[in-house]
Amino acid sequence: MSESAAERLAGRRKLIKFTGASLLLTVSPLSTAAANRNPGVLAVRIWPAPDYTRVAIEHGSPLKYTHFIVKDPERLVVDLEGIELNNVLESLGNKVAANDPNIKLLRAGRYKPGVVRLVMELKGEVNPQVFVLPPVGGYGHRLVVDVYPLNPPDPLLSLLDNKEPRPAALESRPTSKPDTRPELPAEARAETKSELKSELKSELKPELKSEPQPVAEQKAASRRHGRPVVDRLVTITLDPGHGGEDPGAVGSGGSLEKNVTLAVAKRLRAKIESEPNMRAVLTRDSDFFVPLHARVQKARRIQSDLFVSIHADAFVRPDANGSSVFVLSESGASSSAARYLAQKENAADLIGGVNIDVKDPVLARTLLDLSQTATINDSLKLGKAVLGEIGGINRLHKASVEQAGFAVLKAPDIPSILVETAFISNPEEEKRLNDDSYQDKMAEAIFSGIKKYFAKNPPLAKSTLARLD
Repeated sequence: MSESAAERLAGRRKLIKFTGASLLLTVSPLSTAAANRNPGVLAVRIWPAPDYTRVAIEHGSPLKYTHFIVKDPERLVVDLEGIELNNVLESLGNKVAANDPNIKLLRAGRYKPGVVRLVMELKGEVNPQVFVLPPVGGYGHRLVVDVYPLNPPDPLLSLLDNKEPRPAALESRPTSKPDTRPELPAEARAETKSELKSELKSELKPELKSEPQPVAEQKAASRRHGRPVVDRLVTITLDPGHGGEDPGAVGSGGSLEKNVTLAVAKRLRAKIESEPNMRAVLTRDSDFFVPLHARVQKARRIQSDLFVSIHADAFVRPDANGSSVFVLSESGASSSAARYLAQKENAADLIGGVNIDVKDPVLARTLLDLSQTATINDSLKLGKAVLGEIGGINRLHKASVEQAGFAVLKAPDIPSILVETAFISNPEEEKRLNDDSYQDKMAEAIFSGIKKYFAKNPPLAKSTLARLD
């Protein structure tokens, strides 16, 4: 046998051994070269996040697959059928970040002719979802592997883990109507129940000053200075639009909406958390995709007082400009432009990729319950306050708050607004959206609007952040 033939034979079978078991991955230089001439797999993207890690494999045609879990240690195995190994798949392992909370290692190899095996070493037990997506936007066919930890992080406990400042002593007011927010799921009530109660009680029951001002005088002073009149810690959910597989709108200069919205949201969070009695939670704090319903769900889980979704508009004409504020509509959209925008934003799940086989009855109730007139009225008040402040830093696309059927605004019990900071499709406004100074001014304007809203509409007192009984 010649030396070159021996080298080819040796290269055709390579055993990659894993701790606790062996999974056969065959790497063939010949098949790799053939696949490189006809790529097949176009791209692989990995989006790590505390809630889950997504692996998206883009292909020129629908992918057939099987998957299974291997124990001790925990591994997820996915076999891709009808393809050959190429350099895109071979580079998979380099895409896993060292600080990925769910995936330790990821390898790809030729399992047998026409089958590529992915072996994912995990950092704990997982509940994976594997599904395919049809072409949409700029993407071809995608196989999505969502790696959810078996015990996902609880957003309420995550709030308590953050070292928040003690609430300042402000006006104490009795509860004027019962709290109708949803109960905390049973799994979050377990062993830490008594500890959580004492911690929540100390956070949410601020001490009165030794010599308090008269109530009327203190309320008037708070309103003059735009401070919220509250007797408890209020929580505001900030929702940076898009993320991960869903870039949102793309400016002519290449700016991505998902990056702009996250930057503004982080600036706004810092301003909110510097205020006594207020804290902010982001639906995403880095570049990953969050389905629209999950954004609403998270806000309700932590019983948010407000929900603010941040976006950067786009339109077919590059001369469109200005900022806008939207709230949910129980009926039709307030304008054709509002209807167009709502349809575009609601398509985020199609682009980002949602597993439609997962049925969630709570989600169905949340998104279909439009009998929320009181919440929409509060949303309009919040939107008006924020729009008035934004008008001081940028031209308003429309001088009034608009309404349309935005899925992300459908929490039935939380006043919710969607802020379009500017048109990223407008070259001049795209430059402003990438400017640190403008981002800070926008965050400050939204924050000022929130404070003005609370000054006129102080939140109802609650005995605890969430019912633990």
